[in-house]
Amino acid sequence: MESDALFSLGAPTGPRGAPEGPAGVDGFTPVADDSPLPVRMRPASLDELIGQDHLLAPGAPLRQLVSGGAPMSVILWGPPGSGKTTIAHLVAGATDRRFVAMSALSAGVKDVRAVIETARRQRRSGGPQTVLFIDEVHRFSKTQQDSLLAAVEDRTVTLLAATTENPYFSVISPLLSRCVLLTLQPLDDDAVRGLLRRAVADERGLGGALTLATDAEDHLVRLAAGDVRKALTALEAAAASATALGAGRIDLATAEQAVDVAAVRYDRDGDAHYDVVSAFIKSMRGSDVDAAVHWLARMLVAGEDARFIARRLVIFASEDVGMADPTALSVATAAAHAVEYVGLPEVQLNLAQAVIHLATAPKSNSATTAIGAAIADVRAGRGGPVPRGLRDAHYAGARGLGHGTGYRYPHDDQRGVVTQQYVPDDLVGVDYYQPGPHGAERSVATRLPLLRRIVRGLPVPPARPESPAAGATATAGSPATAGPAAGEPVTPQPATALAGRNGRAVTGVDGAATTQDGGTNAAGEGQQ
Repeated sequence: MESDALFSLGAPTGPRGAPEGPAGVDGFTPVADDSPLPVRMRPASLDELIGQDHLLAPGAPLRQLVSGGAPMSVILWGPPGSGKTTIAHLVAGATDRRFVAMSALSAGVKDVRAVIETARRQRRSGGPQTVLFIDEVHRFSKTQQDSLLAAVEDRTVTLLAATTENPYFSVISPLLSRCVLLTLQPLDDDAVRGLLRRAVADERGLGGALTLATDAEDHLVRLAAGDVRKALTALEAAAASATALGAGRIDLATAEQAVDVAAVRYDRDGDAHYDVVSAFIKSMRGSDVDAAVHWLARMLVAGEDARFIARRLVIFASEDVGMADPTALSVATAAAHAVEYVGLPEVQLNLAQAVIHLATAPKSNSATTAIGAAIADVRAGRGGPVPRGLRDAHYAGARGLGHGTGYRYPHDDQRGVVTQQYVPDDLVGVDYYQPGPHGAERSVATRLPLLRRIVRGLPVPPARPESPAAGATATAGSPATAGPAAGEPVTPQPATALAGRNGRAVTGVDGAATTQDGGTNAAGEGQQ
């Protein structure tokens, strides 16, 4: 098999000096003394595989795949360093199958078809079964994945595919349905620690030439974050530094000097991207400012586009903070402007400030529910013609059509609001906006019932000059209500009940209105 899409040809990976199986292997370079430590330390048998116990039970698909007990096609899904390529090497070591490895980063449909055609000819002539390993299969286009379907269906080839991305998003459904999906979990700290110790002592690794200090080991485990390839690469770098210094021990300083940046599991175009962004948004929504700052840092370190982060902040400011803190939108918009005006790395300060503001702000989704309900009504066909008084009357002949007739100018009224129908006839009395009880929106909730009563021509109680009832408090974002003069006793005033919304009574205080639970809707207005 000759193709630029294949890895360099070589023997299957196993213990050095192991004979090549008679069926042959195309695609893996044999292990050499100067191979990277992660390559030299790959398990030579399934029993050496660590960290995937849920897939290694007797009769489990992974064990059958490696042993060749069943010709099933498999998709291996897991994060980097969890053992996908190691499993492929173990399959390649089986002596009764021909193994071909290719990378989706460079292979095309022509390469896939060439492998399939060779496998078909060998099968017809009684030759060995072909296992086709495709690394990074999510990089294949839909057309490239389609080219595998028939051969996988009739078992011309046994497909072994590896991906770090969610296959439900990145692999076409027909191919996914023809394969067994095996999910590999990130290695826990104990598993990574065990592999580091094995590499220090094993002849395939450092062969006991160096020792690894406990604090240095802890450092490597922490930086690996479950990626054993990262851990072994860091160990090799630290060992080289220690050897160059003539030391027989890898201490913490040497390990820190060898590698000082932790692996960040994040792919801007992949599944982890959406998971991290989801955690980011939900942390701000849940007012956990520390978690929100962590996820922001995670995205920034991983190289996420700062414009994407800023757009999410602008959306969040209205979707989840909204009227509870109207300044949130200004803060988020300013951060988005800073991304363009300042840029990274300094703009991370502006983004952090915006995230902290949004996470700690009072929350309200009233704007989200209001526009959602209104759009649902529009899509359902509700909403008639524009009332005549609201129609455009600036052009010649408009008055003759009745446009603008009867329109009342709100500024002509001392209250700044007049009775007038602003909605189509079939939406009279419908309330889309429902103010929440938090932050600045609480003051809106005191005004809105009164505004709606005036606009809809419902009875409005007369304003009373008395002071607010005892116990009333000013809230953030609402104007302070003047209280009694110093030394003047506070006399609680009787509340005047007005018609409310959704079982909430409206109480007139100083000509304003507040909402309280437990009232009834005496006016029969539409649902809020």
